[in-house]
Amino acid sequence: MISSSHEALTLTHFRNSIFEAVKTAPSVRNIMSKTSITAAALVAFLTGALSPAANAFVPLQMCATRSTDSASFMSTKEKIVGISEPSVTSESTVNEAVALGGENSIVDTDLSAMGQPNERYKAISLWAIDKVAEDHPQLKPHLRDVKLAGLVFPFKASPYYVDELVDWEADDVTQDPFYKLVFPTLDMLIDEHREKLEAAHEAGDPSNLIKVVGEIRADLNPHPAGQKTLNAPKDGDDLNGVQHKYSETVLVFPAAAQTCHAYCTYCFRWAQFIGDDELRFAQKEATSLFDYLSKHEEVSDILMTGGDPMIMRTKSLAQYLEPLLDPDYLPHIKNLRIGTRSLSFWPQRFTTDKDADELITLLRRVRDEGKRHVAVMAHLSHERELSTDKVQAAIKRIQEEACATIRSQSPIMRGINDSAEVWANKWRKEANLGIIPYYMFLARDTGAQEYFNVPLVKAQRFYADAIRNTSGLIRTARGPSMSCTPGKVEVTGVEDIMGQKAFILRFLQCRDEKWIGRVFFAKYDEKAYWFDDLEPLDGMELPWDEDGLPKPVPDALY
Repeated sequence: MISSSHEALTLTHFRNSIFEAVKTAPSVRNIMSKTSITAAALVAFLTGALSPAANAFVPLQMCATRSTDSASFMSTKEKIVGISEPSVTSESTVNEAVALGGENSIVDTDLSAMGQPNERYKAISLWAIDKVAEDHPQLKPHLRDVKLAGLVFPFKASPYYVDELVDWEADDVTQDPFYKLVFPTLDMLIDEHREKLEAAHEAGDPSNLIKVVGEIRADLNPHPAGQKTLNAPKDGDDLNGVQHKYSETVLVFPAAAQTCHAYCTYCFRWAQFIGDDELRFAQKEATSLFDYLSKHEEVSDILMTGGDPMIMRTKSLAQYLEPLLDPDYLPHIKNLRIGTRSLSFWPQRFTTDKDADELITLLRRVRDEGKRHVAVMAHLSHERELSTDKVQAAIKRIQEEACATIRSQSPIMRGINDSAEVWANKWRKEANLGIIPYYMFLARDTGAQEYFNVPLVKAQRFYADAIRNTSGLIRTARGPSMSCTPGKVEVTGVEDIMGQKAFILRFLQCRDEKWIGRVFFAKYDEKAYWFDDLEPLDGMELPWDEDGLPKPVPDALY
């Protein structure tokens, strides 16, 4: 709670005093620059998020602007919803999509073409979550938990996901996998961080609260596996939105794709969504990407990722795809992969969004005219995501009209899909729908890993039990795999090696291609969650050094 003296301030005077503090206090400006919390966001924390009347967090519905100047801020009222009379239960809250930094400006949607109810995508942000609780009162007891956790972990949901996938009738909605997947909780923080955040909130000092949020985020390893340094483009090319970890594949992060229709609570790229440009990958134009690809003929695959490229309008996506319509341009580029969660969060993107037809046509042209393979790399965690008419219509259109392949991949996460039955059912349904099971990943060492992670031994057991009880068509799925600093390491099994119980592991991908496919061993450890928890068997070595980089490959045995 903030002090009673704050309660006496009008919203106008309160805002002005905050902006004055921002202008005159270098320490506050420094906090804001380090945490990417803007003056507008600071106002939100104080006048809404820390509202005394709310007893917790009831944020203003507003867009964060980049300016820290009060005159500039107040002159951009068109970017701020309800700044004069903030009310999270007002009609304006219901009818306005909240956009942080303008990143959630998504194409409108008209479902009439498919005979479905006419609806339009509107992002459900932390600022508008009270409206969700009005529609789904099971959420009300958990609002403070979600709002406070949402200061650290990015939160956004889609109407489709909230209304059609979350089981609001569950005995305990917080244990529903689809609630866990989107709604953050303070339980995702370790005790030290949780206590620190709650103490800062109770103290009511906004600058300290912002500072504490920044410190907690910094402790959560925002760029695991050397993404920012080790995965940089080769030859010193200064491309902020490109990663080149494996020789044959280049990842591109289009600037317009660095958000999603909704955010997974376990997202390993959560740092893309907190507004910190120093942590964010974003390729602002396509020309320099193609210049880079022209110099690297070893590259056969482009993987568009984010965020989610399917959040982009088709005309924005086209600047990256249209050059590939010419089969003689960059002929070494054979495969276009698009990583997306939109089948789960907003399948209407492929069916009834205003530019859905243009999207399908563009993907088809890349295949037919450009002679490139197009693969939609769908993040699918659970069979329930494949159960609605809307997602099945989207899948059918991608396959039959865009002529693209859909491959599925997901991490195994505690409380969401940590059972062999869930994975077997998911893979069976995918195979029935023509989707190719591709990867089971393990929780990366970032964000709320400690809350979601599954021990290596359990993940391997779940994978093996699921695979052996399914059709051979499903055994394209690889895993459980750690996407870690040296590469993709699969936990292949557990066996007795020279009298020692051991993990059998192999590289599915590696920074040093000579390691790919090679088997190696580590001591069996029921508490191991990640590659750096492993220890070598007696008389052996692990194939990476203390920095996680691959060691030289031993002389071949075969």
